[in-house]
Amino acid sequence: MGIGSYAPANVVRNEDLAAHGYDADWIVQRTGINERRHAPPEEVTSDLALHAARECLQQSNTDIGDVDLIVVGTCTPDRPMPSTACILQQKLGSSAPAVDVNAACSGFVYALATGAQFVKTGHSRRVLVIGADLMSRIVDPADKKTYPLFGDGAGAVLLGAGSDDQGLLSYMMGADGEGADLLCIRAGGTEELPSNTAIKANRHFIEMDGRPVFKWAVRTVSEILRETLEYAGKTTDDINTLVLHQANVRIIDAVIEDLGIDPAKAVVNVDQYGNTSAASIPLALADAHAQGHVNRGDLVLMCGFGAGLTWGTALVRW
Repeated sequence: MGIGSYAPANVVRNEDLAAHGYDADWIVQRTGINERRHAPPEEVTSDLALHAARECLQQSNTDIGDVDLIVVGTCTPDRPMPSTACILQQKLGSSAPAVDVNAACSGFVYALATGAQFVKTGHSRRVLVIGADLMSRIVDPADKKTYPLFGDGAGAVLLGAGSDDQGLLSYMMGADGEGADLLCIRAGGTEELPSNTAIKANRHFIEMDGRPVFKWAVRTVSEILRETLEYAGKTTDDINTLVLHQANVRIIDAVIEDLGIDPAKAVVNVDQYGNTSAASIPLALADAHAQGHVNRGDLVLMCGFGAGLTWGTALVRW
């Protein structure tokens, strides 16, 4: 029913990183990323989510009092407890139930599917679904192959009931915990409590084994997108817009080629924002909508994939 997005004003370009010893050409060639956004120290994940939520509510002409559920997809919460959704609820002036969903880069699709169930069952009339992550805070600046990949941002959508041929036509969620160590943060939970030792060893930052994650994504994404389309009785020719998680332009290109989708249908803004995790899909969706590439009646195919390993797809009639 509405959409909104937010990215911090501070733009960090590859050239800015090059001044600190990073290889700007390597970043572009391997990822397609030219720049990303970093939030200022005083800004936290719920602040990013707040901006996106307010824009979404304004665009849909919806009062916050009409929202009866808030679901936030994030892997960078303001605090371990309470949920970022609860903090956001207070900032919005809402009294709705509020909960976080942590599926990392698949977080928005997981949150979207969760919110849709509440609408479908009649439990909720208006569900605010947000993907928000402040990735610059959890990446080691000394990790020259990982640090340039990530950025900060948030995106929000408002869900409500529609006709039988509107909304979420089909979706898929999946996980493979066998790949949990390929992309993770080791310290900060009950397995390894926060400590000076952990911090000195940088174990509170992201660890990523990039090559197997890349191969897994290229192999998996096309397969699950085909299954999602098949379940809804649709083909790639029926799709108006493809919105993949903006992790790496080479993954996006490989999926486009494998599915045989017209590249013009794919939204690509990884060059501007980098990998914003759960914010990635709604940021791309909001950009496409603002540019007139997503309109009422369009079929939009989305896919998130990342740490867990998790994946989530959604076929939506806008």
